[in-house]
Amino acid sequence: MALEATALSLRRDPRLLKIPPYVSAFCIVIGVVWLLLLPLDDYSRRTYVSENALLPGQVHTYFGGSEQHIFRALRHEVDLLASKTNYEVNDKLETILTGLGVKVGRQNYTYHSAGETYTGENVYGILQAPRGDATEAIVLVAAWRSIDEELNRNGVALVLTLARYFKRWSLWSKDIILLLPPDSTTGTQAWVDAYHNAHDSKHVAPLPLKSGALQGALAIDYPREQRYHELHIIYDGTNGQLPNLDLINSIVNIAGGQMGIETTVQQMTGHTDGYQDRIQTMLRGMLYQGLGYPTGPHSSFIPYHVDAVTLQPTGEGWHDEMAMGRVVEGSFRSLNNLLEHLHQSFFFYLLMQKNRFVSIGTYLPSAMLLAANFTIMAIFLWVKSGQPTMEDGVVSEKNNDVVERKEVTAPASWSPLTAERDLLFPLALVATCHSISAIPLFIFNHLGINTLPLAFFIFSVSSTAIPVVFSFAVASLHKLTPQYFQLTKSFSLLILGVSLATLSILNFSLAFLVGLLATPLTFVQPTRNLANRWILAILLILTSPPVVISSTAWTSGVALSEVLKAASLGWNVWGMYTPIVIWCVWWPAWLIGATNTLGPISGS
Repeated sequence: MALEATALSLRRDPRLLKIPPYVSAFCIVIGVVWLLLLPLDDYSRRTYVSENALLPGQVHTYFGGSEQHIFRALRHEVDLLASKTNYEVNDKLETILTGLGVKVGRQNYTYHSAGETYTGENVYGILQAPRGDATEAIVLVAAWRSIDEELNRNGVALVLTLARYFKRWSLWSKDIILLLPPDSTTGTQAWVDAYHNAHDSKHVAPLPLKSGALQGALAIDYPREQRYHELHIIYDGTNGQLPNLDLINSIVNIAGGQMGIETTVQQMTGHTDGYQDRIQTMLRGMLYQGLGYPTGPHSSFIPYHVDAVTLQPTGEGWHDEMAMGRVVEGSFRSLNNLLEHLHQSFFFYLLMQKNRFVSIGTYLPSAMLLAANFTIMAIFLWVKSGQPTMEDGVVSEKNNDVVERKEVTAPASWSPLTAERDLLFPLALVATCHSISAIPLFIFNHLGINTLPLAFFIFSVSSTAIPVVFSFAVASLHKLTPQYFQLTKSFSLLILGVSLATLSILNFSLAFLVGLLATPLTFVQPTRNLANRWILAILLILTSPPVVISSTAWTSGVALSEVLKAASLGWNVWGMYTPIVIWCVWWPAWLIGATNTLGPISGS
């Protein structure tokens, strides 16, 4: 009984309410420090191949020799088609593939985004496996236009050469699909959607030919003329999804161990394996994952649980297209050995370099701690909002901070442990802010490219003015008491914390970046001091979503119109959910925080 009484008295001790803000700040600091520690050897580990059936680098590759003459002849054919239209190019490619004994199909598609139309025709061929029953397939992709919108002359010629080479072998147990879309973005997405019957028949035509379940895909992005030094592996997928780590490990093993080709990730040429290079590689990967934007033709496959990467030669060296062909051959031989989908290795990871990674169990706490900081403050404010006010035995301190209050000893006859909470207006403000967040989501995904920058400017100005309007509108309808501010902030932070905690499982990087940028919302609070109020308002404006987007585009040297165009294309074509997180999760929380900060405080 004595222990229970002690615990009950401790629960009512007002000094406990001073702890949560420090715990929240501690979570933020530990979350950031946790992330910075990941590149160290004690927190990361070396990669390894989990799927024994892959046997990467265990077979001898024969691509080369006379195939080089075939490659040069086909590259000459590709050069002759450089100025032709998409349909003229596909007519020639169909003739070549048919001559190789490959079944050929063609598919039209049309997408609309940001007032522009993306239309084209895919051509693809299916090389039937001599030892298979058409239940499984591997895809080899070479877009006519590379990621940088250059003619993918070596990539297309290499795929055609490999098609002729693969046709002569009888060891294949899986069909090989040769996909030649007109670009590296929309064409692949249209084909993959139609292959899985997930396409919109109004805009994307069905496929005339199909094979079995896709087990993996490799895309070749090879527009350059000169020989190369390294093989850049691009693996980031749509919405931050990643391929199975075994696929990347197998290619690294085949290229480095068998071909003597250096491999790199995240454009980190000449990686020294030091802390600085490791953290730079990790942060680059987090940035691409957080944006959720497709990085190559492979990105369209990953949402359908088809592991895929894009291979891109970089640097100046002595490796030629035959070496690239042998890497593809070795990778396809490994995928050909699979008895089921890749599943034993990791799908959630951060790469520090080609041979070092961090798994989800190690890096997830950093994002969870940032999300927990919002939830802790939300619970703290909820408890504090239930404390009796001055009329019930609580007297405010003589300072300008409305939320700092001092509890005095209540008389013996005083019984209420909590004050009645007025929930209507706090809930109404939170619901209103989250409801109007659909406006920027709709506008930026449906306007044309010519009006997007102007619309973004108008919205940025309006976004700064809305908190002022909302704060005085609410003040005219309701007395802005300390409890009102506490409840409003509590509901807002609770939604933000729960949303980021859930998002961190799906897209760790996006949850971490938004959580870090939104941390000022945890600590800003209304104040009677006019100077402090506007200092806090300026801090919030500098960390608002429109300002962050504009400043990031400016520092990156990318036009704002291109950023908005890419975001619209990602939403309309790939189903990218990053705009939802920005405009429907982060922006409403910011709007509520700014409205509270600028709210005129009623006398207490």
